[in-house]
Amino acid sequence: MIRSVVRGFGAALPKRVVTNSEMEKIVDTSDEWIFQRTGIRQRHIAGADETTASLGEQAARAALANAGLTIDDIDMIVVATSTPDNTFPATAVNIQNRLGMHHGFAFDVQAVCTGFVYAVTTADAYIRGGLAKRALVIGAETFSRLLDWTDRTTCVLFGDGAGALILEATTGEGTNSDRGVLTASLRSDGAHKDKLFVDGGPSSTGTVGVLRMEGREVFKYAVGMITDVIHSAFDATGTTSEDLDWLVPHQANRRIIDGSAKKLGIPPEKVVITVDQHGNTSAASIPLAIAAAAGDGRIKKGDLVMLEAMGGGFTWGAVLLRW
Repeated sequence: MIRSVVRGFGAALPKRVVTNSEMEKIVDTSDEWIFQRTGIRQRHIAGADETTASLGEQAARAALANAGLTIDDIDMIVVATSTPDNTFPATAVNIQNRLGMHHGFAFDVQAVCTGFVYAVTTADAYIRGGLAKRALVIGAETFSRLLDWTDRTTCVLFGDGAGALILEATTGEGTNSDRGVLTASLRSDGAHKDKLFVDGGPSSTGTVGVLRMEGREVFKYAVGMITDVIHSAFDATGTTSEDLDWLVPHQANRRIIDGSAKKLGIPPEKVVITVDQHGNTSAASIPLAIAAAAGDGRIKKGDLVMLEAMGGGFTWGAVLLRW
C-alpha cells in the first residue's frame, strides 16, 4: 500500500526574541508567573518585514534542502494557518509563487492549533489517493498580529514561526513496520467556539479582531481530548504508549503536555518540548518541534512518533507515523 513518508523537514523563526523579562515591561506579569503556569521562557515575534508567507517560505526552503529536492519535485502545498497574509488568495498560493512553483496545486487548511495535524492528514489522503507524489506541508503563523497586548492572560502565551515537512509516496507492506503515516484521528466540536476564538472576521465585523480565551475552560478539556485521539490512534494500529519512541505535542502549555503524557503513561524523556523557547505558535508548533528533535538527532529513522494537538473550535487530532 502507499504510505506518506517524511522526506525532509525545515523551520523558520522571526529574528526578534521576546523574553518573559521583556513582557514584564508590557503588561503586569512576571517571569516566574509565566513560567510556572505555562513553561514558557521566551517567544519569537515577527517584525514588519516578516509575515506568515515569508516565514512559511523560509521553512519550505529549509525542508527542500534537507530532503535534497527542488520545488519542481513537489506536486502540492498545504499550509495550516489561522493568520493568512490575505483573506484570499490562500497563503499556500502565495508561498507557491515565492518558491517559483507554477505547476501542481496549493491550498490552506484552518483548524487553528490542530491545523498541522489536519494538514498532514489531508496531504496523506491526497498521496494515498494518487493525486500527488510529494506534498509540502507547512504550519505557519504570526499570532502576534491577533493579540490584545493589554491582556496579560493571553499576550504572554503566543509566538510566531513556521515549520514544514515534505511527505513522499512510498510503497509499504501495510504493517506497523512501514515508514510513513500509519493512522490519523481527527475531531471537532463547535459547541466550544466561545472558549477560544478571535472576535472579528470579514463576514461579521469587517475587522481582524483579537484573540479571546477562557483559559481555565480550555485547560479543563485539553487533557481528555488529547488522550482521546491518541488512544484512538493506538487502537487503530494495535500499538500502545510503550511502543512509542516520541510524542511531539502541540506546544501550548507545559502543564497540559505533562498532564497528557502522564495520563498516557509516556515518560518525560520521550516527549519533545519546545514551548519554553517558542511559546504557543499554533499550527507551527508541531513542525517546529519536529525540526528541533529531528535536527539534533533525537528522532531517528524507524522511530514511532505521535503528533497531537488541540485548538480553537474546539478541534483536536493525532497522527501516528514511523519516521
